[in-house]
Amino acid sequence: MQKIHAAITAVGGYTPDYILTNHELETMVDTNDEWITTRTGIKERRILKGEGLATSDMAVPAVNELLKKRGISAEEIELIIFCTVTPDMPFPATANILADKIGAKNAWGFDLSAACSGFIFGLTTGAQFIESGKHKKVLVVGGDKMSSIINYEDRTTCIIFGDGCGAVLLEPTTENEGVLDSVLYSDGSGRDLLNIRAGGSLRPASHETVDAKEHFTYQEGKTVFKFAVTNMADAAAEIMERNNLTADDVAWLVPHQANKRIIDATANRMGVSSDKVMINIDHFGNTTAGTIPLCLWEWENRLKKGDNIILAAFGGGFTWGAVYLKWAYTL
Repeated sequence: MQKIHAAITAVGGYTPDYILTNHELETMVDTNDEWITTRTGIKERRILKGEGLATSDMAVPAVNELLKKRGISAEEIELIIFCTVTPDMPFPATANILADKIGAKNAWGFDLSAACSGFIFGLTTGAQFIESGKHKKVLVVGGDKMSSIINYEDRTTCIIFGDGCGAVLLEPTTENEGVLDSVLYSDGSGRDLLNIRAGGSLRPASHETVDAKEHFTYQEGKTVFKFAVTNMADAAAEIMERNNLTADDVAWLVPHQANKRIIDATANRMGVSSDKVMINIDHFGNTTAGTIPLCLWEWENRLKKGDNIILAAFGGGFTWGAVYLKWAYTL
């Protein structure tokens, strides 16, 4: 019996129209374009503006684009995994809200929270349902409305994050392509270094927590940077070693877009040249679970069937890992 792999067969993406530039941020907090660019590589980011708009509203156009490309209806989707730390509501799951909005009447779903590693965690999870034979069409969505949890008086976080959403469709194949391997890690001892302190069962919302701005993203930047550089690069190198891949074998590195210096360190550790690295942090910023699928969306027309691709990420909490996949189609 031939082994079943989970192949990405379509990609969709969406970023809001409003562009928040470094120069506009200069009027909001004590920062400047040169400082932001040299330390992060970010020039601008997209922000979802408008009353009553949430993360699912970015997912709808992304998924609809994907469905149109693949030539299928939403009713054919069997499972939706929505990777996000900015769900529309604590419950129900944003996956279920998305299913309703797009008409995926035959799908069940759930949200997956792993911060910036969310998409690779979700992709690996979705692949299991394909490989087991349980499902034939699994939608993995990565998206965050980070502007909803960012304090625009905090220059350590507000310069980094943007809003956006990407999605991929997983389908079975018996060819040697699709998701072939993954290494995933988490370490909860990092919870005090990058988090949202209030809003959970530990510190429920109150006047005190709101006044203390504890519902916004908090991070100790220098410490998180050190962890991210080491762990993201180590995971990418490990996945290559496990699969006997050299830098020449890798067509593309798709790194989480946290910081240009972290991306460069990961590529250097892998021995991969800069022309093989997907980068969109300069114009989208860090969209958390959205960065990797948005890269695949932007680069889709440059990907070729059989390309060896390494996805690598590091996120709050801490979470990190890498995925090795072989691209399944050429446009």
